[in-house]
Amino acid sequence: MRDISSKVPSFRTARARALLRTSTSTIEKIKNREIPKGDPLEVARVAAVQAAKNTSQIIPYCHQLSLDFVGVDFQLDEDSITIETTVKVTHKTGVEMEALVAASVAALTIYDMVKMLDDIAEIEGVTLLEKTGGKSDFKPHLEKPVRAAVIVLSDSVSRGESEDRSGRLIIQRLEQTGIRNVEYIVLPDNEEELVKTARNLCDGDGIDLVLTTGGTGLGPRDRTPEALTRLFDRALPGIAEALRAHGQQRNPYAMLSRSVAGVRNNTILVSMPGSAGGVSDSLDLLLPHILHGLRMLEGKGHKQRAS
Repeated sequence: MRDISSKVPSFRTARARALLRTSTSTIEKIKNREIPKGDPLEVARVAAVQAAKNTSQIIPYCHQLSLDFVGVDFQLDEDSITIETTVKVTHKTGVEMEALVAASVAALTIYDMVKMLDDIAEIEGVTLLEKTGGKSDFKPHLEKPVRAAVIVLSDSVSRGESEDRSGRLIIQRLEQTGIRNVEYIVLPDNEEELVKTARNLCDGDGIDLVLTTGGTGLGPRDRTPEALTRLFDRALPGIAEALRAHGQQRNPYAMLSRSVAGVRNNTILVSMPGSAGGVSDSLDLLLPHILHGLRMLEGKGHKQRAS
């Protein structure tokens, strides 16, 4: 089974179709409710819903999901029945298999109920029509390379007494996102030094994204939020709220984080915890979606998703 523990939940949908070929007489019997076993469409509808909910018990590597909706529609033509299923969920993984299994089981159920009357009944195919949600639907579209800066706030790292893991992790994850122009800076836990450095990055160096690690806790020298807040033209409270909510699902101490985010000129600034684990959790949430904010700062708004 694929590890999805680091993924972020999003609203996901999938639609699938199955086609069952039958004789014309079978279609008429279904319409006139003359099938001896009962109404195959209503039985198939229930079977499809049950199948979608139990997909993980049928397909070994599918994750168990608490589905929000399963819909089943039928279209009867002269010699065929088209089955379309729709499945919806808010989760870390998609529901295309649930939709496909639902369509397949609906077709099999109808086949089972008409086979005694129809020697030519045949399931012609099962097809995924559409799926939405996840990273592919929210991939930022940027017209120019992104310049980033990573600032590590740590007295011990700045003195060479300990090794930085969190800042290096940020750089690695940025590179995986396609951002390779990254400035790396190590500072002591000093509010004035951070204010000066971050201001220069935003005002004169043309940096698009500033990510800091460290100084967001309750220690006597943890002043990163105070420093960055002094620089903001506009706060981005939704980012800070999302970081804490996401972290809280993994570590109860995340409630003590004082991370902040905001905009100065055309630069987005986000502070993250000092621990490598906290940084990793934060980046799972932020990347690559935060880059859409750069598009918005250019006045290009939201890219419309297909309905």
